[in-house]
Amino acid sequence: MKYLIYLFGALLLVLFVSLANAKNLHLEKFYQERWCKANGGQMEVVFPDKTRCDCLTKKNAIEFDFGKKWAESIGQALYYSIQTGKRAGVVLILENKDDYKYWIRLNTIIEHFGLPIDTWITSPSGGLD
Repeated sequence: MKYLIYLFGALLLVLFVSLANAKNLHLEKFYQERWCKANGGQMEVVFPDKTRCDCLTKKNAIEFDFGKKWAESIGQALYYSIQTGKRAGVVLILENKDDYKYWIRLNTIIEHFGLPIDTWITSPSGGLD
């Protein structure tokens, strides 16, 4: 009986993890691998403090985030820039047309404060659907 309870608990855990990932069409890594490879970057570069830059290109230290995490992407990209001496970059993942509002928010803040951050969009098709 004890093992049956553990098995049931494990199945529930798998179900909850699957449901948590179901909100996005793909994992962030899907977009990161495709974009970084296409732009000649190196993925998951680990810094001395154990933080990881999603993609490092010749010019940029880049953070990938889904649209809803647009604000968080700014801080991470700027931190990666400090660690590398490269220009900060954000690739914002927009999986549907409603996500475009996050692109506007991201770039409004960058422009308003004159932040040294380059931005790109990626989507399930690789561009803006």
